[in-house]
Amino acid sequence: MKLEELVTKCQNKDVVAFEKLYAMYAENVCGAINIIVKDKAIAQEICQDVFVKIWNKSDTYDASKGRFFTWVLNIARNAAIDKVRSKAYKQGKKNLSADYFVGILEAPRDESKDIDSKGLRRLVKSLKAKCIEIIELLYFKGMTQKEAAEELEIPIGTVKTRNRSCISQLRENIKL
Repeated sequence: MKLEELVTKCQNKDVVAFEKLYAMYAENVCGAINIIVKDKAIAQEICQDVFVKIWNKSDTYDASKGRFFTWVLNIARNAAIDKVRSKAYKQGKKNLSADYFVGILEAPRDESKDIDSKGLRRLVKSLKAKCIEIIELLYFKGMTQKEAAEELEIPIGTVKTRNRSCISQLRENIKL
């Protein structure tokens, strides 16, 4: 069956046609969403919502304005951007886990170098004042890089550069 036929049947609420479209596009749509939200579980959740929208709004698709897949991707992109801009998403990102330390703790386990939160704070305190300031804001207070830039009244690029540099220094200190 041709794509045009599937789309027309989907617009007429044919469940089998919709399932075929889902099978054709779900993986790619989910991947596109994941690029924006950077979380597979959230991407899959949004992907499901996108296909519900497609089912409910399939009659609004107009082939003369573009390809069906482009229409689907626009819906997915908009849904992903809405999610990233949502207050709940931003709040969830402020509750950082150890994963956000960009691999600091991924060194092989050595009991003599076992790092707990107090040990991590000691490592941070051994850094330069500028590094301490950045790490405190980004990782211990949960600010975004943009919020840290505003707080410190410096360009966001400077925050990003200092953050990378400070994380590298922390890695080096852990190796010692």
